[in-house]
Amino acid sequence: MSTSGSHRHGVGAHDYVLPALPEAVDVFDTTLRDGSQQEGLSLTVDDKLRVAEQLDHLGVAYVEGGWPGANPKDEEFFARARTELQLQTATLVAFGSTRRAGVRPDADPVLAHLVGAGAPVACIVAKSWDRHVVEALRTTLDEAVAMVADSVVFLREHGLRVFVDAEHFFDGYRHDRDFSLRVLAAAEAAGAEALVLCDTNGGSLPDDVGAAVADVRAQTSAQLGIHCHNDAGCAVANSLVAVQAGVTQVQGCINGYGERAGNADLSAAIPNLSLKLGIRTLPEGRLQRLTPVAHHIAELVNIAPDPQQPYVGASVFAHKGGLHASAVARRRDLYEHVEPDLVGNGTRVVVSEMAGRSTLAMKAAELGLDLDGEVLGRVLDELKRLEHEGYHFEVADGSLELLLRRATGWTPDYFSVESFRVITDHNGEAQGPGHLDGPFATTEATVKVHVGPDRIVATAEGNGPVNALDAALRQAIGSRYPQLAAVRLVDYRVRVLDSGRGTGAVTRVLVDTADEERTWTTIGVSENIIEASWQALYDAVVVALLHAG
Repeated sequence: MSTSGSHRHGVGAHDYVLPALPEAVDVFDTTLRDGSQQEGLSLTVDDKLRVAEQLDHLGVAYVEGGWPGANPKDEEFFARARTELQLQTATLVAFGSTRRAGVRPDADPVLAHLVGAGAPVACIVAKSWDRHVVEALRTTLDEAVAMVADSVVFLREHGLRVFVDAEHFFDGYRHDRDFSLRVLAAAEAAGAEALVLCDTNGGSLPDDVGAAVADVRAQTSAQLGIHCHNDAGCAVANSLVAVQAGVTQVQGCINGYGERAGNADLSAAIPNLSLKLGIRTLPEGRLQRLTPVAHHIAELVNIAPDPQQPYVGASVFAHKGGLHASAVARRRDLYEHVEPDLVGNGTRVVVSEMAGRSTLAMKAAELGLDLDGEVLGRVLDELKRLEHEGYHFEVADGSLELLLRRATGWTPDYFSVESFRVITDHNGEAQGPGHLDGPFATTEATVKVHVGPDRIVATAEGNGPVNALDAALRQAIGSRYPQLAAVRLVDYRVRVLDSGRGTGAVTRVLVDTADEERTWTTIGVSENIIEASWQALYDAVVVALLHAG
């Protein structure tokens, strides 16, 4: 890689000369191995294959698939990956460890599984903190160094490229620098392609990482990697500093998954490296895939995306305050540090009681509506009144759209509601939780609607009042509007706004609905939870029909 110039960093004990920034770094994603150790995250083999495909679609250099031989799931993954995983840009990596103390490499089952996994690259973890060698492995420092060298030689002899993860490197470097450097030197001499410095406990700070990496960079010609955990909240910062000090492989997880506080979040590290430091991380044109890939993987691992996650969060380019929105309307960079579309995200205007006329005008323009000043004023007054009653339009884009459209004189004429009713029958005597024999409850809903000149009455059962109402409404109008077959309710949330009033408290209901192209949220507010649910459900169906044409 070509470089130009160098610069100094730090003061005092951490004063060191940095090499020129690299033109590119290799992105190494370990979501399928280290990331899957996150509490509450569990992936099937099918899930792992789909995540790997998404990471390849993004364009990362390496996808660490798991630890072959450690469990049946990873065994199956590597077996199926040979025929089912057609990677275009990424290289599959199998993870393992060095040989055990006192065991020959050709007799070590972990190394045998790495050879048999079928992945072209093996990444093995090696102890680089003397305390771990003595207290955890209970062997000598010389044997620990030999374990690294022997394992690398064995894997290389079997045709594998080898990366070495120097576990607890920064803790070890602080405690016994000479031993930590001996481990790296042994790995390089044995043929390791990359030496990965791991902040396994996640407690290092950027200055410490930069100084240590700069020292190692002066000792070796091998590629250096960085693998940071986020226990001190510095994983991404430490990764950036490491690159500035000479690292050209960055390990982490999309969305920052991982045990404890997680791994370095590649969703932030990648754009920081590319957009802030000018370092190539992905193939040309792939950075714009970052947000959709991050969200797609969040769906696959069944963890809701963090709306405030840097770069890819749904809220990070959203503007709520009237002054902010007004300024963004003139120049986006006044409140946006990068162009959202560079990472596949987008600017959003969030409307609430804090909104001004410019905010509403921008939101109306997004919907293709032209509202004059007088109409905007009326809408703003209505919005503030409703928010005072408990509505929350910044999280209910569907209901907000209907509010703005009605201000133009538009009235939905798909169907009109005459009445609805919900009945719940309990069979058996009420008992405490854990009694499988009772009570048994059924919920039945009846809706009466008019579609054109026709009056339609429909009754349906459901596993609760909202489900029953949804089923009854679909039964009533579904034959007239077949588009509803592709519409599904994906989430239902309830919040009691003034719990001090007990059972008379006002309830806010949010309903998330999706079709094949988009997701929208609608809202209902009432002292009656069924009424609030119906409001949100009604708006959801109207928005669906509106966008279905």
